[in-house]
Amino acid sequence: MLVLVLEKARNARLAGFMLLPTPTPTTNTDPMPRWLYLAIAYVCLGLGFIGIFVPGLPTTPFVLVAAWAAARGSARLHLWLHNHAIFGPMVRDWERHQAVSRRAKWTATLTMIGCGAIFFLTSPRWWMAAIGCGIMAVVAVWLWFRPEPPAAVG
Repeated sequence: MLVLVLEKARNARLAGFMLLPTPTPTTNTDPMPRWLYLAIAYVCLGLGFIGIFVPGLPTTPFVLVAAWAAARGSARLHLWLHNHAIFGPMVRDWERHQAVSRRAKWTATLTMIGCGAIFFLTSPRWWMAAIGCGIMAVVAVWLWFRPEPPAAVG
């Protein structure tokens, strides 16, 4: 009996996260096997983690690709990403609205500016740094044209 009560409580707690469409694991018509989606998800999560510490390597795109792959390869990993304290809001905003919060936009922009300065201080040729900064500028423009998530009610 206690097990049933605990299971009901767990399901009620997770109900708030079930507002999103249920992740669609691979089907027979999907050309990629489930393990390949899982591999993509874990590799991207690893690269996103490394991107926290390495200038010029972004974190957000890797986390979003990991969420996409996890939705097709592992409902458990997808739910974990949705519940994650740091990545969860970003993943939920992207999946629901294809939106990026203003705080994330500012953080990414300031990080790219810092990385650009590091590029120019450490690159053996100025044009190498200019190429990296040009790519980051294009990403920043694209990022600022993304909508912001709607304000939370309550």
